[in-house]
Amino acid sequence: MFNLVWGVFFVLVNFIFYLFCYRQFGKKGLYAWVGIATVIANIQVAKTIAMPPHIVMTLGNTMYVTLYLTSDLLNEKYGRAEARNAVWFGFFTLLMTTVIMQMVLVFEPDGSDLAHDALKAIFGLMPRLALASLTAYFVSQFLDVRLYSWIRNYYGSARQLWIRSNGSTMISSFVDTLIFCTIAFAGRYEWGVWLEILLTTYIVKFVLTAAGTPVLYIARSFWFAEDELPLRQAPEAGQPPYK
Repeated sequence: MFNLVWGVFFVLVNFIFYLFCYRQFGKKGLYAWVGIATVIANIQVAKTIAMPPHIVMTLGNTMYVTLYLTSDLLNEKYGRAEARNAVWFGFFTLLMTTVIMQMVLVFEPDGSDLAHDALKAIFGLMPRLALASLTAYFVSQFLDVRLYSWIRNYYGSARQLWIRSNGSTMISSFVDTLIFCTIAFAGRYEWGVWLEILLTTYIVKFVLTAAGTPVLYIARSFWFAEDELPLRQAPEAGQPPYK
Protein backbone atom coordinates (compact mmCIF):
# COMPACT_ATOMS: atom_id res chain seq x y z
CA MET A 1 0.00 0.00 0.00
CA PHE A 2 2.93 2.32 0.67
CA ASN A 3 4.01 2.20 -2.98
CA LEU A 4 0.50 3.13 -4.13
CA VAL A 5 0.26 6.17 -1.84
CA TRP A 6 3.83 7.22 -2.59
CA GLY A 7 3.18 6.66 -6.30
CA VAL A 8 0.24 9.10 -6.29
CA PHE A 9 2.43 11.69 -4.57
CA PHE A 10 5.24 10.94 -7.04
CA VAL A 11 2.95 11.56 -10.03
CA LEU A 12 1.71 14.81 -8.49
CA VAL A 13 5.27 16.06 -7.95
CA ASN A 14 6.17 15.24 -11.57
CA PHE A 15 3.21 17.21 -12.88
CA ILE A 16 3.95 20.16 -10.59
CA PHE A 17 7.54 20.35 -11.82
CA TYR A 18 6.28 20.11 -15.40
CA LEU A 19 3.93 23.07 -14.95
CA PHE A 20 6.58 25.07 -13.09
CA CYS A 21 9.12 24.47 -15.87
CA TYR A 22 6.74 25.79 -18.51
CA ARG A 23 5.43 28.66 -16.40
CA GLN A 24 8.92 29.92 -15.59
CA PHE A 25 10.71 29.34 -18.90
CA GLY A 26 8.00 29.23 -21.57
CA LYS A 27 8.60 27.33 -24.79
CA LYS A 28 12.30 26.94 -23.99
CA GLY A 29 11.27 25.21 -20.79
CA LEU A 30 9.29 22.66 -22.79
CA TYR A 31 12.33 21.83 -24.92
CA ALA A 32 14.44 21.54 -21.77
CA TRP A 33 11.83 19.24 -20.25
CA VAL A 34 11.92 16.98 -23.31
CA GLY A 35 15.69 16.66 -23.06
CA ILE A 36 15.62 15.93 -19.34
CA ALA A 37 12.58 13.64 -19.39
CA THR A 38 13.89 11.36 -22.13
CA VAL A 39 17.03 10.68 -20.10
CA ILE A 40 15.34 10.37 -16.69
CA ALA A 41 12.61 8.07 -17.99
CA ASN A 42 15.21 5.67 -19.38
CA ILE A 43 17.13 5.69 -16.07
CA GLN A 44 14.00 5.10 -14.00
CA VAL A 45 12.92 2.16 -16.15
CA ALA A 46 15.80 0.14 -14.65
CA LYS A 47 13.92 0.01 -11.32
CA THR A 48 11.00 -2.37 -10.81
CA ILE A 49 8.40 -1.95 -8.09
CA ALA A 50 5.32 -3.81 -6.89
CA MET A 51 1.91 -2.16 -6.88
CA PRO A 52 -1.18 -3.64 -5.23
CA PRO A 53 -2.77 -6.03 -5.70
CA HIS A 54 0.07 -7.99 -7.38
CA ILE A 55 1.41 -5.88 -10.24
CA VAL A 56 5.12 -5.68 -10.93
CA MET A 57 6.00 -2.65 -13.03
CA THR A 58 8.92 -0.45 -13.96
CA LEU A 59 9.28 3.23 -13.17
CA GLY A 60 9.64 5.83 -15.89
CA ASN A 61 6.05 5.76 -17.12
CA THR A 62 5.10 9.05 -15.46
CA MET A 63 8.02 10.93 -16.94
CA TYR A 64 7.42 9.32 -20.31
CA VAL A 65 3.78 10.39 -20.35
CA THR A 66 4.86 14.00 -19.79
CA LEU A 67 6.73 13.78 -23.11
CA TYR A 68 3.39 13.24 -24.83
CA LEU A 69 1.92 16.14 -22.87
CA THR A 70 4.80 18.31 -24.07
CA SER A 71 4.44 17.43 -27.75
CA ASP A 72 0.67 17.94 -27.53
CA LEU A 73 1.10 21.33 -25.84
CA LEU A 74 3.66 22.47 -28.43
CA ASN A 75 1.35 21.27 -31.19
CA GLU A 76 -1.59 23.07 -29.62
CA LYS A 77 0.04 26.44 -29.03
CA TYR A 78 2.93 26.66 -31.50
CA GLY A 79 2.09 24.30 -34.35
CA ARG A 80 3.10 20.87 -35.59
CA ALA A 81 6.56 22.01 -36.72
CA GLU A 82 7.52 22.93 -33.15
CA ALA A 83 6.23 19.59 -31.87
CA ARG A 84 8.31 17.73 -34.48
CA ASN A 85 11.40 19.73 -33.55
CA ALA A 86 10.92 18.78 -29.90
CA VAL A 87 10.67 15.10 -30.84
CA TRP A 88 13.90 15.34 -32.82
CA PHE A 89 15.54 17.09 -29.86
CA GLY A 90 14.42 14.34 -27.49
CA PHE A 91 15.64 11.64 -29.86
CA PHE A 92 19.03 13.37 -30.14
CA THR A 93 19.27 13.70 -26.36
CA LEU A 94 18.49 10.02 -25.83
CA LEU A 95 20.88 8.88 -28.54
CA MET A 96 23.66 11.16 -27.31
CA THR A 97 23.27 10.01 -23.71
CA THR A 98 23.26 6.35 -24.72
CA VAL A 99 26.40 6.63 -26.86
CA ILE A 100 28.38 8.78 -24.41
CA MET A 101 27.54 6.68 -21.36
CA GLN A 102 28.43 3.46 -23.19
CA MET A 103 31.81 5.03 -23.97
CA VAL A 104 32.20 6.04 -20.31
CA LEU A 105 31.74 2.42 -19.23
CA VAL A 106 34.61 1.30 -21.47
CA PHE A 107 37.17 3.21 -19.36
CA GLU A 108 38.96 0.96 -16.88
CA PRO A 109 38.17 2.20 -13.36
CA ASP A 110 40.88 2.95 -10.82
CA GLY A 111 41.14 0.78 -7.72
CA SER A 112 39.72 3.64 -5.65
CA ASP A 113 36.67 4.04 -7.90
CA LEU A 114 33.27 3.78 -6.23
CA ALA A 115 30.93 4.61 -9.12
CA HIS A 116 31.75 2.23 -11.98
CA ASP A 117 29.61 -0.69 -10.84
CA ALA A 118 26.66 1.59 -10.10
CA LEU A 119 26.99 3.33 -13.48
CA LYS A 120 27.27 -0.04 -15.20
CA ALA A 121 24.11 -1.26 -13.49
CA ILE A 122 22.17 1.83 -14.64
CA PHE A 123 23.66 2.62 -18.05
CA GLY A 124 25.04 -0.76 -19.02
CA LEU A 125 22.00 -1.53 -21.14
CA MET A 126 22.26 -4.25 -23.70
CA PRO A 127 22.16 -3.01 -27.30
CA ARG A 128 18.77 -4.67 -27.64
CA LEU A 129 17.22 -2.54 -24.87
CA ALA A 130 18.80 0.66 -26.19
CA LEU A 131 17.50 -0.12 -29.67
CA ALA A 132 14.05 -0.84 -28.28
CA SER A 133 13.92 2.46 -26.40
CA LEU A 134 15.17 4.59 -29.29
CA THR A 135 12.91 2.93 -31.86
CA ALA A 136 9.81 3.10 -29.68
CA TYR A 137 10.42 6.77 -28.85
CA PHE A 138 11.05 7.77 -32.46
CA VAL A 139 8.00 6.04 -33.93
CA SER A 140 5.48 6.79 -31.17
CA GLN A 141 6.36 10.46 -30.71
CA PHE A 142 6.09 11.31 -34.39
CA LEU A 143 2.86 9.32 -34.56
CA ASP A 144 1.50 11.33 -31.63
CA VAL A 145 2.30 14.63 -33.37
CA ARG A 146 0.58 13.50 -36.57
CA LEU A 147 -2.48 12.07 -34.82
CA TYR A 148 -2.91 15.19 -32.68
CA SER A 149 -2.89 17.41 -35.77
CA TRP A 150 -5.28 15.10 -37.61
CA ILE A 151 -7.79 15.05 -34.74
CA ARG A 152 -7.57 18.83 -34.37
CA ASN A 153 -8.15 19.35 -38.10
CA TYR A 154 -11.07 16.92 -37.99
CA TYR A 155 -12.87 18.94 -35.33
CA GLY A 156 -11.80 22.24 -36.88
CA SER A 157 -11.86 24.19 -33.62
CA ALA A 158 -9.86 24.92 -30.51
CA ARG A 159 -12.33 22.91 -28.42
CA GLN A 160 -12.16 19.23 -27.45
CA LEU A 161 -8.57 19.47 -26.25
CA TRP A 162 -9.08 16.39 -24.09
CA ILE A 163 -10.20 14.35 -27.11
CA ARG A 164 -7.22 15.13 -29.32
CA SER A 165 -4.73 14.87 -26.46
CA ASN A 166 -6.03 11.62 -24.98
CA GLY A 167 -6.85 10.11 -28.35
CA SER A 168 -3.43 10.73 -29.88
CA THR A 169 -1.49 9.84 -26.72
CA MET A 170 -3.36 6.64 -25.90
CA ILE A 171 -2.88 5.30 -29.41
CA SER A 172 0.75 6.42 -29.60
CA SER A 173 1.63 5.06 -26.16
CA PHE A 174 0.22 1.66 -27.13
CA VAL A 175 2.42 1.66 -30.24
CA ASP A 176 5.35 2.71 -28.06
CA THR A 177 4.72 -0.09 -25.56
CA LEU A 178 4.22 -2.68 -28.30
CA ILE A 179 7.45 -1.75 -30.09
CA PHE A 180 9.52 -1.61 -26.91
CA CYS A 181 8.23 -4.89 -25.49
CA THR A 182 8.60 -6.67 -28.83
CA ILE A 183 12.19 -5.60 -29.44
CA ALA A 184 13.31 -5.85 -25.82
CA PHE A 185 11.47 -8.90 -24.50
CA ALA A 186 10.10 -11.02 -27.37
CA GLY A 187 11.70 -14.45 -27.14
CA ARG A 188 13.17 -13.77 -23.69
CA TYR A 189 9.93 -14.51 -21.82
CA GLU A 190 7.08 -16.92 -22.32
CA TRP A 191 4.11 -15.59 -24.28
CA GLY A 192 1.94 -15.15 -21.17
CA VAL A 193 4.62 -13.22 -19.29
CA TRP A 194 5.37 -11.02 -22.31
CA LEU A 195 1.66 -10.23 -22.72
CA GLU A 196 1.35 -9.37 -19.03
CA ILE A 197 4.26 -6.95 -19.25
CA LEU A 198 2.74 -5.35 -22.35
CA LEU A 199 -0.75 -4.92 -20.87
CA THR A 200 0.27 -3.72 -17.41
CA THR A 201 2.71 -1.18 -18.86
CA TYR A 202 0.08 0.18 -21.24
CA ILE A 203 -2.63 0.32 -18.55
CA VAL A 204 -0.35 2.40 -16.35
CA LYS A 205 0.34 4.79 -19.25
CA PHE A 206 -3.40 4.92 -20.01
CA VAL A 207 -4.25 5.94 -16.45
CA LEU A 208 -1.42 8.50 -16.31
CA THR A 209 -2.51 10.00 -19.63
CA ALA A 210 -6.03 10.54 -18.29
CA ALA A 211 -4.63 11.99 -15.06
CA GLY A 212 -2.47 14.40 -17.05
CA THR A 213 -5.40 15.94 -18.95
CA PRO A 214 -6.11 18.64 -16.30
CA VAL A 215 -2.38 19.42 -16.31
CA LEU A 216 -2.51 20.06 -20.06
CA TYR A 217 -5.48 22.41 -19.64
CA ILE A 218 -3.63 24.34 -16.93
CA ALA A 219 -0.50 24.56 -19.08
CA ARG A 220 -2.49 25.77 -22.08
CA SER A 221 -3.84 28.65 -20.02
CA PHE A 222 -0.33 30.02 -19.44
CA TRP A 223 0.41 32.92 -21.78
CA PHE A 224 3.72 34.45 -22.85
CA ALA A 225 4.78 37.22 -25.21
CA GLU A 226 6.20 34.60 -27.62
CA ASP A 227 2.72 33.07 -27.92
CA GLU A 228 1.58 36.03 -29.99
CA LEU A 229 3.81 35.00 -32.91
CA PRO A 230 1.90 31.91 -34.02
CA LEU A 231 -1.31 33.94 -34.15
CA ARG A 232 0.26 36.33 -36.67
CA GLN A 233 1.50 33.49 -38.85
CA ALA A 234 -0.63 31.58 -41.31
CA PRO A 235 -1.95 28.37 -39.69
CA GLU A 236 -1.38 24.97 -41.21
CA ALA A 237 -3.88 23.83 -43.79
CA GLY A 238 -7.21 23.18 -42.13
CA GLN A 239 -5.93 24.20 -38.69
CA PRO A 240 -7.31 27.34 -37.03
CA PRO A 241 -4.96 29.48 -34.96
CA TYR A 242 -5.03 28.79 -31.25
CA LYS A 243 -7.16 31.13 -29.19
